Amino acid sequence: MKRKIALPVVIVVAVVAAIAVFWWVRHDRDEPVTQLVAYGNVEIRQVELAFNAAERIDEMQVREGERVHKGQPLAMLDARSLSQNVDQRAAQMAAQEQVVARLVAGSRPQEIRKARAEVEAAQVAADNAERTYARIKALVARQFVAEQQANDARAAADGAQAQLKAARETLQLAQLGARKEDIAAARATLEANRAALAIARQQLADAVLHAPADGVIRTRILEPGDMASPQKPVYTLALTDPVWVRAYVPGPQLGKLHPGMRAVVTTDSYPDKRYQAWVGYLSPTAEFTPKSVETTEVRTSLVYQMRVFVCDPRNELRLGMPATVTIPFDQPADSGAAAQPCPQS
Repeated sequence: MKRKIALPVVIVVAVVAAIAVFWWVRHDRDEPVTQLVAYGNVEIRQVELAFNAAERIDEMQVREGERVHKGQPLAMLDARSLSQNVDQRAAQMAAQEQVVARLVAGSRPQEIRKARAEVEAAQVAADNAERTYARIKALVARQFVAEQQANDARAAADGAQAQLKAARETLQLAQLGARKEDIAAARATLEANRAALAIARQQLADAVLHAPADGVIRTRILEPGDMASPQKPVYTLALTDPVWVRAYVPGPQLGKLHPGMRAVVTTDSYPDKRYQAWVGYLSPTAEFTPKSVETTEVRTSLVYQMRVFVCDPRNELRLGMPATVTIPFDQPADSGAAAQPCPQS
């Protein structure tokens, strides 16, 4: 009798359970998805800072963990030779400036007067040589002197005329001044000296290593006395702005997202804190889900990489920290969150 009563009860219970499961599955499928929950890790850009010169390090001014600001001096080289190079280049440029000034100014008045006086002296000498030749020639005609004397007097007169011509050319050159080609060459040399001085000054300025942006010194690699070079980093700087979470979006939900959408980021380290964030980048290509993000069952699924930028005014997020990203879908398409994502402090 008990077996006959138990059988209908089991059947009724089974039917009720089946109905409940069917209703739950259907209700779960029909319920719309209102937000995306993605998992990823915090990422921060890092910069390896190196000097742009090969010299001994004189000072190291910051240590690991210190916060630095853009433009802050971090280290200095021994700049004595670089400073001397600047002085040498400056002296060379100053000397060449005087060369250009002299060529542009031309001859001094005294030089022109001297050249004119030399022309007058050559003119007097040429006239005297012509008169001497005329007298000797007359004597030769009367056979008072030998023909050789007349020839010598003619040669002396011709030489005097040549000297007069040379003096006149010298006067003309003094009046014209330097050739334009010489001036152009001198100016080109001056520009080369000016460029060399600028390079020397830049090398001297590069003897001080400055922070390129706000951040935190992650590693201090070299020490005072080490030989620095452009190939040897001195510090590793972790940039505190921007900070983002690299997460992954399934293909069916990709069309519901767009850059600029507001998001919320939470972490296991600060479970009670909600960091304001926004979608900054959606990958145009698909990839397989990274092993570090999802379970074994879904690692073969194709997903799209997403970069969610986070407001972290207190510098609490660290590189590699696991994070959860929540993005509500009910946001306007032109939310424009990327324009000014973080509130001003």
